[in-house]
Amino acid sequence: MAHDLFVSYSQPDRDTAFALVQRLEARGIRVWIAPRDVSPAADWAAEIIDAISSARLMLLVFSGSSNESNQVRREVERAVHKQLSILPFRIENVLPSKSLEYFLSTQHWMDAFPPPLEPHIDRLCDYLDTSLGRLAIHDLVDEHRPSRDRPTTDATRPTTHVDAAHLRLLEMELAKRIGPVAAHLVRRATLAGGDLDVLARRLATEIEGERERRIFLEACWRIGKNT
Repeated sequence: MAHDLFVSYSQPDRDTAFALVQRLEARGIRVWIAPRDVSPAADWAAEIIDAISSARLMLLVFSGSSNESNQVRREVERAVHKQLSILPFRIENVLPSKSLEYFLSTQHWMDAFPPPLEPHIDRLCDYLDTSLGRLAIHDLVDEHRPSRDRPTTDATRPTTHVDAAHLRLLEMELAKRIGPVAAHLVRRATLAGGDLDVLARRLATEIEGERERRIFLEACWRIGKNT
């Protein structure tokens, strides 16, 4: 089953990780976390790989403990291999080890210190609720909406005239400015259809600051020019 978030954490941070999950799921965000979501008698490694492959974003509860965890490192490696965006939620003021720094150096970070932790959890929930919570709710509503109420059918659904390679480049340019939620915003933007220029202008509205929006649009223009 597809889900919005795969939560990666080390065992000493279990309470924090499950507190996050409780708050996120209260916002309607679909979360996968071990061991809760590992099927009985299932192959643990296979379940982890399948869950990462089905996620839209990895939320990494980052601490000194996770920094040294081989299991966390393997999960991060698998996420990078699957081109899954990672959001490290840093609950301690520590820097990533060399093995993790290689994978996380280009990621958007969110710090959860100084204490207390609660306001930082609120900020994380707001961030994810805004960026991918809307997409999750859209999927759920569309799935359960009676067919007569659906706004479009397969025959009339808007078409995006942009190939996968150019969508990936578009996502990369957007991610430079707003972080890992770019992947979700690009997917959502394609639902309305349009060519590369239309998608670029639609996505530019997600960027704060006129200068950054202009730079983004110029980069998208170069992508289209090289088609």
